[in-house]
Amino acid sequence: MLFSPLALRGTTLPNRLVLPAMVTRLSGEDGHVNDDIRTRYVRFAKGGVGLTVIEAMAVHESKSGPLLRISSDAFVPGLRDLCTRCHDAGPGKVFPQIIHFLKISRSGWRQTVDMLSLADIDAIVHAYGEAAVRARQAGFDGVELHMAHAYTLSSFLSRRNPRRDAYGGTLQNRLRLPMRALATVRRAVGDDFTVGVRFVGDECIRGGYTTLDAGEIAVALARTGADYISLSAGGKFEDARVIEGEPLYPYTGYSGDRCMPGATYPDGANLYIPSAVHAALRAAGLDTPVVAAGKIGTKALAEEVLANGTAELVGMARALLADPDLPTKWREDREDTVVRCVYGNVCKALDESFKRVDCTLWPKRKGVAPESVDRVAPTWPAAGAALTADAFQGRVLLRWHAAKDNEDIYGYEIFRASIPHLESRLRAGADVTPALFTHYASVRAGSLRFEDARVLPGDSYAYEVRPYDLAGNRGPRSNIVRATVTGEPQDATSAPQDPSRVDACVGRSS
Repeated sequence: MLFSPLALRGTTLPNRLVLPAMVTRLSGEDGHVNDDIRTRYVRFAKGGVGLTVIEAMAVHESKSGPLLRISSDAFVPGLRDLCTRCHDAGPGKVFPQIIHFLKISRSGWRQTVDMLSLADIDAIVHAYGEAAVRARQAGFDGVELHMAHAYTLSSFLSRRNPRRDAYGGTLQNRLRLPMRALATVRRAVGDDFTVGVRFVGDECIRGGYTTLDAGEIAVALARTGADYISLSAGGKFEDARVIEGEPLYPYTGYSGDRCMPGATYPDGANLYIPSAVHAALRAAGLDTPVVAAGKIGTKALAEEVLANGTAELVGMARALLADPDLPTKWREDREDTVVRCVYGNVCKALDESFKRVDCTLWPKRKGVAPESVDRVAPTWPAAGAALTADAFQGRVLLRWHAAKDNEDIYGYEIFRASIPHLESRLRAGADVTPALFTHYASVRAGSLRFEDARVLPGDSYAYEVRPYDLAGNRGPRSNIVRATVTGEPQDATSAPQDPSRVDACVGRSS
């Protein structure tokens, strides 16, 4: 199902994979498309994603730092060029995400929705309509309205909306501005142009709304003309961390963690949201497609999302940042060559620091994921990887020799297994296979060490390392090492190299 087309109003997506809009901080203060923006999005398009949603671009003229704009006709030529380049690079469709945001200052002051006059609200509605028309003029296949996280339309939707007039209080009132904006956009672009909406299905803040409201919101938006519903979570100002001298940033609190679930969250951490919203839409007799997102990084999980009716589309921002070629590799059944996101959220931290957003796995100073069609896998030197492990002070330090490749080494994957788990499998007569080892982390090629701090005293762990090159080709697995964690420094014992032998805890894996 992942690679079956999906018809939307006015366009057809070639597959079910979506790149949700994500901040890059590549735009200049002027808001125009530049070479860095073109390079980033053309790279995504080349990888074969079904829908690329270009990062949020402002429908109004307020100063906001490095953010793309669509607030006047002056921005249309650059956006048209970007759109054309993406269309030329790959089969996918391209939508811009359009946004209105409230003012915020370094002093900590921020504008809230109750400060807006009725004339201000009318101006917001008008700005969305004009921006959508520009999106169509620029050649985009559709447009997505940003109603998520901490920004204007989402703040009206929020249960924390403090207004006391027709735009606050009840759900009907809180929906009034988002629905006006959507209806205006629909009238402005006509009946043959795709209009999507992205909003949060769970605010993840005290007093915020949950999926109980989200289902009703989705139904109202679908009835007003939304052709798909894309779902996120959290990302609110209400629980953001205050840093003196810096503007309040809505992804620094718990709700920000929930927006971009990191390594400490389970895979698919937010899938309860599209599941609930999808059910609400279908119960209302609506067949509006839903986009699920939130740490979906494997083909098996993506296929499960579609197969079990959670959603019709799978959003993958960080996974595609790590490897834009993921769609092509999945389509060709080459998941073993995907450069896996490790959800360390360095990209999120860069955004929080108001810095250019790159993937930590990319080669340094590249500014974009590497491209290669090479099929030659890396190799270890003649002496092997010589992986070692030292347990000390509640940590395990791994070291290994550099691998070799005909092009270049991109990085190393670290795999881990618990010794008790391996022992139980051995007692049951099972082989010690790579499947017993879980992909635990990845490091760039320049690093020949990894420190594991998520270990417990008295427990034993087994590790192996595998190199990969610019195309994602995996080399052979290293020797297996094991380490028992105590409170004192301790040497680890390397497992035998003979694949037929098994020592007291672990055997060789190839």
